[in-house]
Amino acid sequence: MGNHLFDLVRARMPAADATFATLDDGRRYTYADMVAASGRFANALVALGVKPGDRVAVQVEKSIDALMLYLGTVRAGGVFLPLNTAYTPAEIEYFLGDAEPAVFVCDPAKAEALKPYAEKAGAKLETLGVGAGSLFDKASAAAPDFADVARGPDDLAAILYTSGTTGRSKGAMLSHDNLASNALALVDYWRFGKDDALLHALPIFHTHGLFVATNCVLFSGASMILLPKFDPEQVFKYLPQATCMMGVPTFYVRLLQDARLTKEATKHMRLFVSGSAPLLAETHREWREKTGHAILERYGMTETNMNTSNPYEGERVAGTVGFPLPGVTARVVDPEGGKALAADEIGMIEVRGPNVFKGYWRNPEKTAAEFKPDGFFITGDLGKIDAAGYVHIVGRGKDLIITGGYNVYPKEVETEIDEMPGVIESAVIGCPHPDFGEGVTAVVVVKPGATVTAKSIAAALEQRLAKFKQPKQVFVVADLPRNTMGKVQKNLLREQYKDIYAKQVKAGE
Repeated sequence: MGNHLFDLVRARMPAADATFATLDDGRRYTYADMVAASGRFANALVALGVKPGDRVAVQVEKSIDALMLYLGTVRAGGVFLPLNTAYTPAEIEYFLGDAEPAVFVCDPAKAEALKPYAEKAGAKLETLGVGAGSLFDKASAAAPDFADVARGPDDLAAILYTSGTTGRSKGAMLSHDNLASNALALVDYWRFGKDDALLHALPIFHTHGLFVATNCVLFSGASMILLPKFDPEQVFKYLPQATCMMGVPTFYVRLLQDARLTKEATKHMRLFVSGSAPLLAETHREWREKTGHAILERYGMTETNMNTSNPYEGERVAGTVGFPLPGVTARVVDPEGGKALAADEIGMIEVRGPNVFKGYWRNPEKTAAEFKPDGFFITGDLGKIDAAGYVHIVGRGKDLIITGGYNVYPKEVETEIDEMPGVIESAVIGCPHPDFGEGVTAVVVVKPGATVTAKSIAAALEQRLAKFKQPKQVFVVADLPRNTMGKVQKNLLREQYKDIYAKQVKAGE
């Protein structure tokens, strides 16, 4: 038995001297360099005592060395556990205690603060910066040749912790074949090839930047332009060298504000992909008008990698996430009884396929609760599949608003608000209401100088929505809280506005 994931990478490698990555400092990494560097990291990890199945937890800044550590962990038979660089020491304490990694790799500047938590979890502490750190030194001194540790399709390759907006984060266990099967499907569906150059500006502690972007390159023999972070200046500098770009909606909104974004500047591009958060239909339209390209929106999760995608060839419908990927089955069911629903009926989205994770780390009860007997995973996302087969996401199950006994899907209200002149975007939430259980509440961002007000928004919705769907309160704000992947954090909005109706009752309004 070989190393399932890395064997597939080797099988699809182009010539050894072909470019794997171009760095922002001008350095060029070939595929031969990738094999050698990942081999050095694998040797360093094994020397530290990493055995098959051991977790390697990593909280470091984005760099080519961090990517090599990911591949080195896979080759060493370990389980890669990336952690958001924004996590505080208190949060890191939880992850290390839950995962019990053999090795914890952090930024050199954070080592002193995180050392007690590594020791408490029984993990060896190593550091990795950009071309620096104790693990970098160990890898640099190690041999490049490494005999990959045998790992089968069902062995774990990674654990990714969920965002934890409700309760503690849970570790999603992803196998070698979860990652490999999804990468192979995406490479074929999105037509990736050896001549592609991916502009990579995403973080690599998340499935989008680490697995979707990186593995699409590795499994097609393409190259990437590895940027430390999203920066419009860097994007426009390297755009002429790229053929594809993956981003979150915030990337595209920012680029639309730049006069350098033109049809001429993007005429050589083959593909723009958006994910990790919903893309506004207005952003989709504006991008097409300014560049001539239709952004391809897709739908994935920490637990499943990618589930659906708008077509490469065919209509990319704004506001939808396309069709189930090859090998993936999606259905919409009644959240209460589990009955399959007809086209255009809103319910809970469930998926099944080789991309779906093996369960939650050391949490068999939660795992059992989230899987149906026939193998379908309950995503927690509400949506519908229209008559043409396109999947629509209308919100998370926990975001559903029940007001006066009626169900209100936030996306329906947000769509109406977002289409109003002068509005940039909105977030609709439910807040505790003494009479209705929950009151529909809209938090809206408007364009600078726009004359849109809370009253004008409410008045416009009176003609567009049933009374029970209309917001009882509208708040105009400068921006919406987001996580590092650009998702609006509705849990923070609910916390911020949770007492508004109670205060109104107290004030006699």
